[in-house]
Amino acid sequence: MKKNKVNRSSGIGGQAVLEGVMMRNKDDYAVAVRKPDGEIEVEVDVFHGCLHGSKVTKIPFIRGVFNFIDSLRIGMKTLNYSASFYEDGDAKETALDKALDKVSGGRGENILMGITMVFSVALAVGIFILLPFFLSSLLAGYIRNDSLLAILEGIIRILIFFAYVIGISMMKDIHRLYQYHGAEHKCINCIEKGRPLTVHNVMRSSRIHKRCGTSFLFFVMFVSIILFFFIRVDHPALKLVIRILLIPVIAGISYEIIRLAGRTDHILVRIISAPGMLLQRLTTKEPDESMVEVAIKSVEAVFDWKAYLKEHFGYEVDESWMREKDPEQDPD
Repeated sequence: MKKNKVNRSSGIGGQAVLEGVMMRNKDDYAVAVRKPDGEIEVEVDVFHGCLHGSKVTKIPFIRGVFNFIDSLRIGMKTLNYSASFYEDGDAKETALDKALDKVSGGRGENILMGITMVFSVALAVGIFILLPFFLSSLLAGYIRNDSLLAILEGIIRILIFFAYVIGISMMKDIHRLYQYHGAEHKCINCIEKGRPLTVHNVMRSSRIHKRCGTSFLFFVMFVSIILFFFIRVDHPALKLVIRILLIPVIAGISYEIIRLAGRTDHILVRIISAPGMLLQRLTTKEPDESMVEVAIKSVEAVFDWKAYLKEHFGYEVDESWMREKDPEQDPD
């Protein structure tokens, strides 16, 4: 079997949701959820991002900003969908729900989701951008070197980020979410390594992937250190403004780096990707086979992995061959 040496990135990505996995392939996405009764529910839909169809979203560095916003939107939407299977069936609509629906013409849920997203972004900016600035400013009376203060601010930012990741990874409910995160990565790695998408093959694939959102966030931390080091102003208020205004720039640069990481194995790319991939050992956990089954359902709903293997690895996969290699797979 001769493997194609050109780029073999599948282009698919996703995220873990409550008891499930969302996979996205271009505009199509699927959410597979293991319901309380044990059955797997799969929803397939189309998601049009910001400025859909516009050439603006294809411009390097600018497209990363829109991609980040779209990821937040679809992530919130699919998380709410998965959570709906585990909500209390007797829960009543609140007065706030009724008021928002009345004012918005039945779009109250979308408004709440938008408010939640804005609040989440503001909270993240406060914790990971502004808080390190204020903490490093406390040392300004003792350290007169602006370059050293900028470096200390970056170190504090990374320490806060690591503390946050480690802290939430210790939560019991987050552990299962991280297992589904691992299942998502394993499916993508399985395909991109040229293996048929079976439970057996997925289970033996790596749970670490260079295009992970965890790595993206680490790049955000890293890029912010560099930009804040070289772009300086003297006035404290302007320093805060500059940090906020540079957030889209940081997101755009980080997106291009992680996009490149998913397309090449160059030694330099592997070096800068290493810290984020190491961090993924905290944000992904080894899934069990039932979780992998859910992830496979999500992939197959939006991605023809057999055609992908034929195009990039030069061989076809039929059902009888798959059952022979993976005897526990359900023939149906």
